[in-house]
Amino acid sequence: MNGKNPNFMPWLKLGFYLYKLLGGEKMASETVLKQKQAEVTALAEKIKSAKCILLTEYRGINVTDVTELRAKLRSSNTEYKVIKNNIIRRALAEAGIEGLDDTLIGPTAIIIDNEDYLAPSKAIYEYSKANDFYKIKGGIIDGKVTATEEIIALAKLPSKEVLIAKLAGALLGNISKLAVALDQVKMQKENA
Repeated sequence: MNGKNPNFMPWLKLGFYLYKLLGGEKMASETVLKQKQAEVTALAEKIKSAKCILLTEYRGINVTDVTELRAKLRSSNTEYKVIKNNIIRRALAEAGIEGLDDTLIGPTAIIIDNEDYLAPSKAIYEYSKANDFYKIKGGIIDGKVTATEEIIALAKLPSKEVLIAKLAGALLGNISKLAVALDQVKMQKENA
């Protein structure tokens, strides 16, 4: 006997045959396929409406770090999800986007933002600098497939507020120089 119950095997076989006869295998796979197709369609819609999509490799980071990153991204209305590469690949195809298949290797997280491309790029770049294993694979910005180098260059740019402040400072400096020059011209005409 070797510890096996001889009365158990016929019941196991009967259960298996009943499962097959009732179409259990078919129903389960059809349900799973429908769920996956719905997931692909939902992701494709998000991709179509997104301003910024980043694909990252999240290998080697712990739960605490990911939770911290998600909280930082959530504050700027950015979505962070870990999704299977095959689902991402199919959603990209359904959205009509090509050129990212080579980035969909290994563990992939997708970052989606509908409002801004600078804030998520900066957040992910800063996080990748602090964590050696976390890498930016590529992305889509305003519907255009973007390489890792371009995303990093974008992330290194100053924020919109800083750029506006610099522009205002430069304009103010030029206006004040013009005012001084006009004042000098006025003084020269008064003395002449």
